[in-house]
Order: sequence, then structure tokens, then C-alpha cells
Amino acid sequence: MTTTVELTRFRVSPERADQLLAARPGMLADFAADRAGFLGARLVRLSDDEWLDIVDWRSGDDFAASRAKGANLPGIQKFFDLIDELISAEEGTLR
Repeated sequence: MTTTVELTRFRVSPERADQLLAARPGMLADFAADRAGFLGARLVRLSDDEWLDIVDWRSGDDFAASRAKGANLPGIQKFFDLIDELISAEEGTLR
């Protein structure tokens, strides 16, 4: 079985890190309720202002459909609004 992995690296000012962490459960709840194929996510702090979001999807099609929806729900929007800069976004396959 293979799953699709989304790797998104971004910056958040250190002063807003607590807000980001507080917004995370709402974002994950909205993803679970609204995104077919969402399997789970892990958030890794790389430095004071850099983060890596590792999101598992059932398939590349599910990931693409999620991308097309964007920040369509309040919990997702709140989390995304705290991101100062998107550094990279990649898609891979977990085997």
C-alpha cells in the first residue's frame, strides 16, 4: 500500500508560534471533516521561525482535491493566516 505525503515548509514569526499551535487542532478537525483521504498530520518545528507540516493522504488525487479547496473552512483559514511565508511544498509517496 502506498500513501501520498505532503511536505510543506513555512515560516511563522516566533512571537506567533503559540497562536499557530493553538490554531492547529481546529485546522486538523476541519481537514478530518472536509477532506476525503486525509489520514493525519505531524507538525515539526525546525527553527525559531521555520516549520515542516507532514500530511498523509490516501492518494495523490485526494491531496489535489484538498489543494483545490484551499482555506475553505474557518479552522483552516485561521491556521493558514498565521503563516508568514511559504518556503516549499512537495508531494511524495510513502511505501
